[in-house]
Amino acid sequence: MSRYFVTGAQGCIGTWIVRNLVDRNKEVFVYDLDLEPRRISMLLSQEKLSNVHFIQGDVTDFKKLSENLQIHQITHVIHLAGLQVPTCKSNPKLGALVNVVGTINVFEAARLLQDQIEGLVYASSAAVFGPEDDYGEALLDESAPLVPRTHYGVFKHCNEGNARVYFSDHAISSVGLRPYAVYGPGRDFGITSGPTTAIKAAVVGQTFEIQFGGPVSMQLVDDTAKTFIACAESKNKGARVYNIRGEVVTVEEVINTIEEVLPNSKGLISCKDQRIAIATNFDEQGLKTELGQVPATSLKDGIKKTAEIFSRLNGENRLDLSDLST
Repeated sequence: MSRYFVTGAQGCIGTWIVRNLVDRNKEVFVYDLDLEPRRISMLLSQEKLSNVHFIQGDVTDFKKLSENLQIHQITHVIHLAGLQVPTCKSNPKLGALVNVVGTINVFEAARLLQDQIEGLVYASSAAVFGPEDDYGEALLDESAPLVPRTHYGVFKHCNEGNARVYFSDHAISSVGLRPYAVYGPGRDFGITSGPTTAIKAAVVGQTFEIQFGGPVSMQLVDDTAKTFIACAESKNKGARVYNIRGEVVTVEEVINTIEEVLPNSKGLISCKDQRIAIATNFDEQGLKTELGQVPATSLKDGIKKTAEIFSRLNGENRLDLSDLST
């Protein structure tokens, strides 16, 4: 039986990965510092939640990490644990410890259990790229030069390099995925969480300003989760790294689409002019070749699905509005 081990599963992408795996009746082990299923409980009933195994653990603790992989006979590892851009900026030492050393620990544990682990996928990021000015109008595939502008992006770049070394030295196959502006229920922290918070604000009738503007690659979190799972289950070999293109739009178009889906929100949502220093014109042919078909929900449908869940939670008095005050 396949057993899935998800580090950082209490985050946004992890929450949806857990939901998708549980919906497929897979055995799921959540490995996270936080045992309170605040986000996961938005999506899973208490009955389904009771089928998830929660393990309190830190990816910087190699002994505990590797022991749990062995004890629970884990077959597929989905590594998401990491600190976001703001934390890596304010505390680079901690960011490197969690994002780089933590990832090394996952690969080293997989090396020790090479006959047991069937699939390994980890979260890289579009932040490994520099701003659009570095590339012009070129379509960016995985061979494009990486010139990240943040510690977070540099740490993710480092992880991709270490993954290549683990394959060349020890034949540990893996997939690194580079999401950009993932949105949907559960996305309440990080530099690109603004569009999700804007949808929430629109649902409850509050004003909100997204802290950036210009082009952005929007990816519904359910699609991102399905992509991670499919890559973990792929039988291909090598240290593969793939862009996820999503739907490339401007933040202004995101706001217009929110107003189209939720007409009562017209005039409530705005954005700043400042652009994120990450290019958006990604080629995802590599991912299409790997999977055959990449899960993709249109921006309008994704906003509609997100708004429906927020509306349900609001009606149940379970919608967390704390991110609206930031």
